[in-house]
Amino acid sequence: MVFSSLPFLFFFLPATLILYFLMPAKGKNAVLLIVSLLFYGYGEPVYILLMIGSILLNYVSGLLLGKFDGSAKKRKAVLVICVILNLSLLGFFKYASLFVSTIKVLPVFSFLPDPQIALPIGISFYTFQSMSYVIDTYRRNCAPQKNVVTFGTYVALFPQLIAGPIVRYVDVEKQLQHRTHSMEKFSNGVRMFLYGLCKKVLLANALGSIWDQCKATAGQNSTLTAWIGILAFTFQIFFDFSGYSDMAVGLGKMFGFEFVRNFNYPYTATSITDFWRKWHISLGTWFREYVYIPLGGNRKGKARQTLNIFIVWALTGIWHGASWNFMLWGLYFGVLLTIEKFGLLKWLQKAPKFVAHFYTMLCVVLGWVLFDFTKLGEMGAYFANLFTAQHSLYSADAVTLLLTHLPLFVFAVVFSVPTARAVFERCKEKRVYRVLEPVIGAAAFVLCIASLVSSTYNPFLYFRF
Repeated sequence: MVFSSLPFLFFFLPATLILYFLMPAKGKNAVLLIVSLLFYGYGEPVYILLMIGSILLNYVSGLLLGKFDGSAKKRKAVLVICVILNLSLLGFFKYASLFVSTIKVLPVFSFLPDPQIALPIGISFYTFQSMSYVIDTYRRNCAPQKNVVTFGTYVALFPQLIAGPIVRYVDVEKQLQHRTHSMEKFSNGVRMFLYGLCKKVLLANALGSIWDQCKATAGQNSTLTAWIGILAFTFQIFFDFSGYSDMAVGLGKMFGFEFVRNFNYPYTATSITDFWRKWHISLGTWFREYVYIPLGGNRKGKARQTLNIFIVWALTGIWHGASWNFMLWGLYFGVLLTIEKFGLLKWLQKAPKFVAHFYTMLCVVLGWVLFDFTKLGEMGAYFANLFTAQHSLYSADAVTLLLTHLPLFVFAVVFSVPTARAVFERCKEKRVYRVLEPVIGAAAFVLCIASLVSSTYNPFLYFRF
């Protein structure tokens, strides 16, 4: 079940909202916990037990940190054991297959069977959320949560359970206890949800079909076809993930929560450093707070800072998936960020903005090739298509593909920069807009539903992470 599926839109969400608002304040978290577990178990019921186990592990760890408040050694032992258990669960379910396939290249391990372990949806997200609670409790940034229902609601909350944003406990601690509900907040949530739904269904899905078409013929593509394909994927992954994040934030508002913003127009960035301040902000914040700074950050000299950057980006890469291309993708950005730290960033800040933006987007687009091809041979062939014109520079099919989808690419550009929001902000106070807004919203929703009904292509790229 996903946010853009018809059962979710017409059955699960309306039923959940009715139950939630009929329930007295003291019971609202219980409703959210129950429906979140049902939501998670819809596709894979057995993994409800894994979710409950994760909740109990981190809940008990928080209580023990409170109990051993006067003993630094016991508190550290609780933290270390809890982090190891969390990472062990994540490692087993997500990386066992990669580990076995890697060591099988050695003759002594060639007999090992490939483990057939289904990846629990969203395990990377809720594991990081749970760990943030335990680490912040250890640091005394927050008090141990004594109510298991409240804590379970934080971990399992369905709006951002399976693809983020990664919500730290310290950011929603007060909201879990007391949150406000109003028609204005609910309406804003509906707008945000619908905006994310349109980005996902009307833009990401259409762009994804172009990428699939170009990727399927990667060995024979003209240079123009290859660039059309990777640009389509560049926009697809943005609208797919940011659309999901917008829907999650919108759903959170409907239930009284304020979640952190996860994207801030990353394709307007003028450096890779700037890009990663705007893309998947919650993940970047997590690694900065719980890995980079504890390792020493930039406080221990250039050599140590470089090592810390590479550690963080190796982990960032492998966090995205159990395949070596993700590690390569992470290290690629680690190299670029290090180069910027050692002088390129100052030059980019002085360079004409269009030059800095072109450099940034070229690096990002090429990075998406590393990201999406799990097989190095296919990855190399696609890079060859981009730069060597080994088949042809362009073809009639490539020109037709570009002209046919040119309006889609124009919309993709417009909605990936602040232009559309700026127009909205100028218009929303005008009376004519207040009259037309419900009509526009209804029309957009109908278009989304029509698209969902008429197409079976509706993936969420970040569900696999």
